[in-house]
Amino acid sequence: MNQQAEARLNEGILFEKDADFEKAKATYADILEHATDEQALEKIRWRMEDMDDLIAEKAIYQRIDENGKRVLTEIGVNIAENQTLMDILIEADAVDFDNETAIFIPLRRDYIDRCLDQVPREMPGDPGFNTFGTGATPPFLKRATDDELRAASREEYEYIAKVVGEQQDVVGIFSLPVANDKSISLFEVAQLMEKHFPGLKMIATNKMADDEATFLKDKSHWVDGTSLITSLAPMNTMVEPFLRSARTGNNLLLLDLTIAGMSGGGSPESLLTQIHAQVLFMMVVAQTVNPGVFCMHGGIPGVTEVGGDLSYTSPHQPLINAAMARVNTWITGFPSAQSGSSTSLTDVTLQAVSESELSRNSLRRYGVHIVRHAMGALGSLNFFSLENFIYDCERERRSKQTFE
Repeated sequence: MNQQAEARLNEGILFEKDADFEKAKATYADILEHATDEQALEKIRWRMEDMDDLIAEKAIYQRIDENGKRVLTEIGVNIAENQTLMDILIEADAVDFDNETAIFIPLRRDYIDRCLDQVPREMPGDPGFNTFGTGATPPFLKRATDDELRAASREEYEYIAKVVGEQQDVVGIFSLPVANDKSISLFEVAQLMEKHFPGLKMIATNKMADDEATFLKDKSHWVDGTSLITSLAPMNTMVEPFLRSARTGNNLLLLDLTIAGMSGGGSPESLLTQIHAQVLFMMVVAQTVNPGVFCMHGGIPGVTEVGGDLSYTSPHQPLINAAMARVNTWITGFPSAQSGSSTSLTDVTLQAVSESELSRNSLRRYGVHIVRHAMGALGSLNFFSLENFIYDCERERRSKQTFE
């Protein structure tokens, strides 16, 4: 391949990496028209086959982003009975009182855009693209020698944190991996995570005392997992903890776990649009009380199998999460977190590990930012197994080398 054709090909590939497929297509078309190097022409024809599909796919994500904002302006959020949120948004002149057709409380579009412009696109302590880790707080620790269902004790948490710290070459985020019993507080759990794992960590502070919640303030390697609304209405028990975290200035991971056909729409686009709208609303509130506070988009769609049961082990789960990730990596630029790799409830077997590996590799192939409960999660996030976690890390080490 001659140097000029190769340079133009690389230019098109850079446009693709920036998700600017229209410019990539135009670049490749120009090469096809003028190049005579058969090696270059073969590569360009191969790339051109995908451009129209990628352009059409990106249009879907652009529509989801736009319609998510329209949900907030044309349908609104049902906050009329939550005086705290009403007062905050009315005082900020965020409510569109001229809208007489909205079902709930509509927001002004210019106010939404102004708040979203304030959200940082660069993440402090960013571990990078395709980052896999633990979480998100299954209620039970599955022990190899004990079938009793219970949370983790202080001693078990200390050991879990130590083992996770030993796997830093493949574990990019240490998200709270299992619920704790009364022998240890959530704040003490955070201290153990801090002691053993220097990388990015995530914990929810909503059950911490005020002075404990400030532990995360000004720490670039911590995110505060929080939420505010579901089904376009506030969770009243989360309003004060959410506002406290935002006002404190913690790095916020804004979580939305809406499930297809249950708490959200049944079609992929409607599900992603609802989740996106709800996360955008959380961003607007956070920026209203603390302009410039860091917000990570934690829209994590859940899927159901035949019969209506939630299934984090479904092969559809990584695909819908990869699509949610592309709304952000291709359109909004918001740092994002997804879900993946939970395995069906079973002992450590090759089948269980391969389920988890398949999910991680699917997400890796499509490209995501941060993926929680990617290692050690069992039973649709009901259990955490340290034994499975170690197996997952071993498989991830091999997969990572293969993809690199």
